[in-house]
Amino acid sequence: MKRKGIILAGGSGTRLWPLTDIACKQLLPVYDKPMIYYPLSTLMLGGIEEILIISTEKDIPSFRNLFGDGSHLGMSFEYAVQKEPKGIAEALLIGESFLNGAGCSLILGDNLFYGRLDFYRLGLEQEKGATIYGYPVKNPRDFGVVEFDSDFRVLAIEEKPAQPKSQYAIPGLYIYDEEVCARARSLSPSARGELEITDLNRSYLADDLLKCIPLGRGIAWLDTGTPASLLEASHYIATIENQQKYKIACIEEIALNQGFVTESEYGKLIESARNPDYRAYLEMVLADFLLG
Repeated sequence: MKRKGIILAGGSGTRLWPLTDIACKQLLPVYDKPMIYYPLSTLMLGGIEEILIISTEKDIPSFRNLFGDGSHLGMSFEYAVQKEPKGIAEALLIGESFLNGAGCSLILGDNLFYGRLDFYRLGLEQEKGATIYGYPVKNPRDFGVVEFDSDFRVLAIEEKPAQPKSQYAIPGLYIYDEEVCARARSLSPSARGELEITDLNRSYLADDLLKCIPLGRGIAWLDTGTPASLLEASHYIATIENQQKYKIACIEEIALNQGFVTESEYGKLIESARNPDYRAYLEMVLADFLLG
């Protein structure tokens, strides 16, 4: 199934204030790139070429200035406004015309994954239903939690439970079939006035159409919601990039390796790189690519 991608990059970022007076959270740096590069790279590595970025009216121009229409990456970018935070599931209603009956992958703009993304590609292969992920955490009370049996069949989903039934938090990466917008329209706002992603996932669970893939030790899911965790994420990315040959979430590199751009188009991306170190990296990537 061909899917489109939605990045929800809204919210007020109150836990990061006053940093978020300068720019929205998803445009803050995580080491050497804007935060949004990381969730975008996840979608790109899944082969998704059509992306909708949802943010506030104030911040959409900044995202548009950053990515344009996406054609330089061999992709298509569209933009939409979420007037106020009314729940993650509202993103599916905002993006309904963009999806135009297609399935989608929704990712939150502050979710960073590092490691082999086989788990993501496996979820994208599912034709029917929805796929979520389970990530073992020390503090499951702070997250939506998924409970499953020994065969990883989902039994229940709870939102920030006082007594968690598992240690598996649900990261902000979801895969849905073409029924998702109809299901989102059927939701009622919660007590806090939001369309809850937990309720959307429960609708799939009620029809036995919800799959959960547990993430193992080789996958890192990084939190960026507070100044301390944002700094830790930057240190994590910096440590890896400084110890190995390759960058993390280099969207130009991914576009080349995914076949979104040709070699000549990639050459234009090199020419447009204003940072000499970043340009040197892109040149190294091309040399490796030509060697096969």
